[in-house]
Amino acid sequence: MTSLGRVISVRGSFARVGILTASQMPPGEVRATVGRFVSLRSGSSTIVAMITDVSCEDLPISDAYIATAGVDLLGEILSGDRPKFQRGVTNYPTIGDAVELISAEELRTIYAPTGSDQINVGTLQQDRSVIAYVDVEEMLSKHFAVLGSTGVGKSTGVSLLLNEILLARPNLRIFLLDVHNEYGRCFGSRSLVLNPRNLKLPFWLFNFEEIVDVLFGGRPGVPEELDILAEVIPQAKAIYTQYQNSDRLGLKRTDPKGVGYTVDTPVPYRLVDLISLIDERMGKLENRSSRIIYHKLISRIETVRNDPRYGFMFDNANVGGDTMAEVISHLFRLPANGKPMTVMQLAGFPAEVVDSVVSVLCRMAFDFGLWSDGVSPMLFVCEEAHRYASADRNIGFGPTRKAISRIAKEGRKYGVYLGLVTQRPAELDATIISQCNTLFSMRLANERDQALMRSAVSDAAANLLSFVPSLGTREVLAFGEGVALPTRLRFKEVPPHQLPRSEATIATVPSVVAGHDTHFVSAVLERWRGATSNRDAPSDPGFAERPVARSLSAAEAPLLQPSMGLDPERFSLLKKPLR
Repeated sequence: MTSLGRVISVRGSFARVGILTASQMPPGEVRATVGRFVSLRSGSSTIVAMITDVSCEDLPISDAYIATAGVDLLGEILSGDRPKFQRGVTNYPTIGDAVELISAEELRTIYAPTGSDQINVGTLQQDRSVIAYVDVEEMLSKHFAVLGSTGVGKSTGVSLLLNEILLARPNLRIFLLDVHNEYGRCFGSRSLVLNPRNLKLPFWLFNFEEIVDVLFGGRPGVPEELDILAEVIPQAKAIYTQYQNSDRLGLKRTDPKGVGYTVDTPVPYRLVDLISLIDERMGKLENRSSRIIYHKLISRIETVRNDPRYGFMFDNANVGGDTMAEVISHLFRLPANGKPMTVMQLAGFPAEVVDSVVSVLCRMAFDFGLWSDGVSPMLFVCEEAHRYASADRNIGFGPTRKAISRIAKEGRKYGVYLGLVTQRPAELDATIISQCNTLFSMRLANERDQALMRSAVSDAAANLLSFVPSLGTREVLAFGEGVALPTRLRFKEVPPHQLPRSEATIATVPSVVAGHDTHFVSAVLERWRGATSNRDAPSDPGFAERPVARSLSAAEAPLLQPSMGLDPERFSLLKKPLR
């Protein structure tokens, strides 16, 4: 094979190559440009490198070269009975070593699946005949992140990755936080879709910081009221436990203070007991101004309790019942019953409590992995991760960041893996993203995002990041443990039924058949009002499918109303006569 060029300088993992004049090469090989792989013949091994810059400035004094190219040394192919690729370079090139454009056979050797634990995510940008495989074990156990601006195919890429992981690891449980209700139909019968209408997440599962966030609507709590809550919640838990343990014959109960619960112990208590304890303390006060604090706290609890939007938390709030085992089995698919995946749709939750709900879910996922010694691995995928783990400590909810950070730092020890998806990596906590050892970067135009990527990528091919602003739709730069080499690849096509709803075709021109008349608007308004008033209104499209109280076996969850707006049959649904 005719040489493309010769090595003219070497520095660490970087070398410069003199590209020979075109007359010495076949015409098809003249195009040696950035992003192309080349091979450097060095002794018994073949060094694999990538061209990162090409220039005809400062050429060596010789007619032999038409340009010079900078190449990053990535790894080497060891010769033998079966050629094998390994990362890193043991035998560095010397001046004058031959450089050639890499062959398709060598590319297949590099990207050949090394075991059964590989998923096919697409093809190499350089050679469409070579399939790009990702190592599932490495990608999951060391966490991964998908980064990219809006509209570059990020959600489709997430759907592709998760569907491939489900095929490769049918026993792995996946929990996806679906911020915009896009993924409800992406995983078919393998996923359970949860939303406020069919979720049961009892308020007593919330720890102290989380329940305070709910009661105060995301604002800082009033210190005096927090002191009262911190005192009465453990007592309410003790009272409930005594109810359960006593023979209910009126025997004298022990002092609740001696039971030993803290505000964060995940055991049930009843709101009626909590309020009566606060009321009891208020009755012993003579100072009117002090009583106002207690009265405000009771009003605050009652307001949230009676808000229909919080029904998923406060159903049966005064009845009690230790449903923690059922809730965790239902949320985290134990047993899976053919649905190893949970899609948690967050768009229908009250904005004030979304952070608290995410915090509870992350914390319970980690704690269950911790106390079960990781016997049942789970992948926790966080869409729009910068909303919950912001780099700015003054933004967002502290416990949520702490819960995601615990999974990032310690989760792999307990079989809890993290997948982050974000369009603004610069706004994501740098400590958390640095724990993700496999990165899939799609097009990012923002300079701060690119700078963060450069600091997060430890590979020798960090120069590849200069391609990030010019990537096409579905094009990805993959770095890290999950891929054989830092790779520019194109995600394969996703079947229409696996496309996120935002990617589905929606006509921008209103259909004449749609008939946007007064009845249409009235039907929309009825559903709109129903979401924040009577949850069981007959006009609610999901009314028939709604599970009864405390029933956690609802397998098919109707999608939230905002998503139903994308259903092709939506207009016939809205034209139902008003009641």
